[in-house]
Amino acid sequence: MRITMIGSGYVGLVSGACLADFGHDVVCVDKDESKIEGLRNGQIPIFEPGLDDLVASNVGAGRLSFTTDLEAGVEGAEVIFIAVGTPARRGDGHADLSYVYEAARTIAPMIRNFTVLVTKSTVPVGTGDEIEKIVKKANPAADIAVVSNPEFLREGAAIDDFRHPDRIVVGLHDERAQSVMTEVYRPLYLNQAPMLFTGRRTAELIKYAGNAFLAMKITFINEIADLCEQTGANVQQVAHGIGLDKRIGSKFLHAGPGYGGSCFPKDTVALAKTAQDFGSPMRLVETTVAVNTARKRSIARKIVAASGGDVREKKIAILGLTFKPNTDDMREAPSLSIIQALQDAGAQISAYDPEGMPAARTMLEDVTFANDPYEAAKDADALVIVTEWNAFRAMDFKRLKQVMKTPLLVDLRNIYRKDEVRNHGFGYVGVGRPTEDYLSPVRLNVKASAS
Repeated sequence: MRITMIGSGYVGLVSGACLADFGHDVVCVDKDESKIEGLRNGQIPIFEPGLDDLVASNVGAGRLSFTTDLEAGVEGAEVIFIAVGTPARRGDGHADLSYVYEAARTIAPMIRNFTVLVTKSTVPVGTGDEIEKIVKKANPAADIAVVSNPEFLREGAAIDDFRHPDRIVVGLHDERAQSVMTEVYRPLYLNQAPMLFTGRRTAELIKYAGNAFLAMKITFINEIADLCEQTGANVQQVAHGIGLDKRIGSKFLHAGPGYGGSCFPKDTVALAKTAQDFGSPMRLVETTVAVNTARKRSIARKIVAASGGDVREKKIAILGLTFKPNTDDMREAPSLSIIQALQDAGAQISAYDPEGMPAARTMLEDVTFANDPYEAAKDADALVIVTEWNAFRAMDFKRLKQVMKTPLLVDLRNIYRKDEVRNHGFGYVGVGRPTEDYLSPVRLNVKASAS
């Protein structure tokens, strides 16, 4: 099957490469000439584990190609995916659909035969209807079926997610499109991936509802973490206890500095705005957005408190800048707000991230970027883990203590055990853990055996 992917960003490139790996003939189209030239030369514009090899193998097999020529890319395509950006619109937070509509408007005159036009971009309810109107207005003779096929890819695990999805959601109103989309994803039948066919508006809403629910789950456990710190409870044990309930599940119950990235921040705001427009406000989502925004600044205050209440002229070392590990994505990363707040309080910042520093250099000022964690920690008054990269999970604390001015670890991802760190002579502050864990299982067992 010949497939055209309009947009060679994160979603378009990963999806295009994976579809080519299924055996389809895929052409990725993008306006950015330098990006396309780089892709032709094997240069991947994003960091995603395994993507470079996947692209190279399918380019070598002749199943995947790249072009800036939209007309040539669309010619003969049975399925055209729109996978362009839908960033938050300045001023009101609505999803900016200008790139989506521009793509539809440009494609319309090029359609010759029956074509399935698939929206892969994350778009608000009703966008598919508008795309259909745009195409019909530009080319009344166009024989098309507009389909919503939202993506559910986690950065850092996108290829595995595409190959082994929890579900494939397809929203449509044309039976011909259902058979075409079934053929697109036919290779996944071997993995027994469930295909959920719905109405188009339902599919559009599923994506936003899913992201909003996960964002609420993260925000909920972060507020529980704050309560744990005040009451002497342990948020990791609370999360484990409630996560064992199959109705709740253990995923997204890890307390930390708040959510970030390319999806949750903009999608929660866009959903809230859409709900307001339809006269059905979503108060839980609105509150989630507000709480998560405040969370990042409150985490900075936590670091200041751990550093003795004053960080003026103190050096704070930040480990991890990207919003999550295994990506170079800095969009809405908690580190940005945390670093800005610490600088506002007078701190000097050094930082290290395995993949995020090139992007971070364009977004942060007056930050010293290091070559490794130990260089970042040199002469530091506190070491703060913001992103839980594997490279930070087994650090040499003896070496850290030698280079740091003050041996203090602020672990915003709870990847270390408090006693383990303290045994190395470090002060330790986690998230949602009491200063003295007087309700630890060991002490409870001692009390039980003595009674």
